[in-house]
Amino acid sequence: MSSIDKRRMRRAFARAAIQYEENALLQQEVGDRMMERLSYLSYVPDRILDVGAGTGRLAHALDQKYKNAAVVALDIAVPMLQQAKKHNGWFRKIQLLAADAENIPLADETVDMIFSNLALQWCQNLPKTFEAWWRVMKPNGVLMFTTLGPDTLYELRQSWAAVDEHVHVNHFVDMHEVGDQLLRAGFVDPVMDVDRITMTYPDLTTLLKTLKGIGAHNVLTDQHRGLTGKTQFQQLAAAYEQFRTADGLPATYEVVYGHAWMPPQKSLNAVAEIYIPLDKVQSQ
Repeated sequence: MSSIDKRRMRRAFARAAIQYEENALLQQEVGDRMMERLSYLSYVPDRILDVGAGTGRLAHALDQKYKNAAVVALDIAVPMLQQAKKHNGWFRKIQLLAADAENIPLADETVDMIFSNLALQWCQNLPKTFEAWWRVMKPNGVLMFTTLGPDTLYELRQSWAAVDEHVHVNHFVDMHEVGDQLLRAGFVDPVMDVDRITMTYPDLTTLLKTLKGIGAHNVLTDQHRGLTGKTQFQQLAAAYEQFRTADGLPATYEVVYGHAWMPPQKSLNAVAEIYIPLDKVQSQ
């Protein structure tokens, strides 16, 4: 399966930083729903890590909700955090941290809550990512996240399939696999559910410009590097027309919501024991 090119991903989000807020309507809607879900938790964290914080909108919301908590906004793209920093009034207490979600430069057991909105799908190695999150979380801490499921942008994927055999749309992991990986990493009591949100656009050009405007275009290592010519684009647009509704061209997002807890006591070997290579396992 294709893997994510982190350098291309970082550049894509860096270029999208300035216009991100005006294009990130889906991210804002899902983020608002995440904040509503927090009202069902009686847990009050002392330190929150917002993974994939982007321009800081949700980091600010978390800072307002948990006024006594320290909030760390982490993002892989420095220009995103530079946009966040412009909100001077927002970030008097919030620490901005440029880092990869798969390799978090924080000490062990220093975070009570990890909050991550639509960032996990950009992590190349899910076990490694959850291992990193597990490491920095305190016992009894809580993880709240959203990601995208495999039905995301199925209209675009099917339309490209009518044009050529190249990979044009990123792959997304199934909800059940995400839940399994949480358990393997040492999290407990995971709860997963899914929702489908459909955005509509007047034409294909607007849809693709919106994806590019949030940095969410194809960043796979085996992406076809040739330019999309006029003929290809016309074929793609024609194929996409089969999905048109009275509201316009739809783009469907399978949004996966998840939360899980850290156990009261963390086993130092919990993660390592899971990922012993098969060739190292000796028969008893």
